[in-house]
Amino acid sequence: MIFLKLTWESLRFAMQALKSNLTRTILSLLGVTVGIFAIIAVFTLVDSLEKNIKSSFSFLGSNVVTVNRFQFVGGPDYPWWKYFRRPYSTYSEYVFLKDKLRNAEAVSFSAGANTTVQFGSNSYKGTNLSGVSYTYKDVYEVPVQSGRFFTESEINGSRNVAIIGEKVANTLFPNSDPIGKEVKIKGAKFVVIGLFELEGEGLFEIASKDEAVMIPYGSFTKLFFVGKNGIEPSIAFKGMDSDIGMVALENEIIGSLRAKRGLKPTEEDNFSLNKSEFIMNTIGSIFDVISAAGWVIGGFSILVGGFGIANIMFVSVKERTNIIGIQKSLGAKNYFILFQFLFEAIFLSLIGGFAGIIIVYGLTFIQLGSLELVLSFKNIVLGLGISSIIGVVSGIVPATLAARLDPVEAIRAT
Repeated sequence: MIFLKLTWESLRFAMQALKSNLTRTILSLLGVTVGIFAIIAVFTLVDSLEKNIKSSFSFLGSNVVTVNRFQFVGGPDYPWWKYFRRPYSTYSEYVFLKDKLRNAEAVSFSAGANTTVQFGSNSYKGTNLSGVSYTYKDVYEVPVQSGRFFTESEINGSRNVAIIGEKVANTLFPNSDPIGKEVKIKGAKFVVIGLFELEGEGLFEIASKDEAVMIPYGSFTKLFFVGKNGIEPSIAFKGMDSDIGMVALENEIIGSLRAKRGLKPTEEDNFSLNKSEFIMNTIGSIFDVISAAGWVIGGFSILVGGFGIANIMFVSVKERTNIIGIQKSLGAKNYFILFQFLFEAIFLSLIGGFAGIIIVYGLTFIQLGSLELVLSFKNIVLGLGISSIIGVVSGIVPATLAARLDPVEAIRAT
């Protein structure tokens, strides 16, 4: 109880010292404020950018593996010339793998192209047109706002039906319901049976459903040439929610596809397995470098702020030497004196850190195009944690010197 009372008294002394020298306190915490602001602002920007970019690639799906000629991620020695000579995936391979694989929850086949969609005198250029199999909805999310997805008979019969995005619908059918109306794609008429949910604007418009049109794969092949020297189709596999299940699926795909293509044991794979994790990991590594740069930038500011607090604490010890001598002569313990100055340094640093976080929070209300800045709880804790550490490091030496003062010499000091 005595220890707690003395600690509380030390806390009160520290608060009184800060209040009695308000101007000096404000000037001292400015350095820490700038440092914490620099670090947390960089981390908030990096986290927001990373989240936005990764959400732009959400169309790749989770636990999804695709078979393509090229790898999604490459490097300086990327052998594009070797991948270019690889064979295209075929519909017969899709049927073979769909029937054979046991570790895949679903298998789909699709191809895509950019085209123009028309309705009367209205047209939408640059539409992402996709031709898909019936199982596409089992591999990827297909958020239909109104209407419906294709029936199996519509896919198998290559019917001219389509699902369109919100932007396409608003352009072709302003102020009217598109369901049941006919649109033209390369001269062919397609009946709109569904409307995708609105995704909204992101930092990157990558495969946005808002400007997409989806039709059966058979109907797509009537409009575009798919295969060698044409559009490259893709086979996609939905795996299980476990690392072991995904590894088993990848091994099964490799073995089955090699057998289908008649590859000898000595021949290398003539296809690539791509996962969304490849891109996500690459993005994450890039932002790790940016975060490290943020630590360097903010670290120098924090260092300056720490030196400022340490300097003020030495001055404070010098000013209050006589008071320290009186306290020790009245029986004050060393830790009581130590806590006074250590708490003062920590309070200075915490107030500065909190001010820096408040400034960052204010910046989150500024709209940077389609980028939404979000100050996470993790970054708030990080900022306050760094502030506490800086306070301890900056105040421990002056506080220790104050605690070790000889009471007689301290009282004589002027």
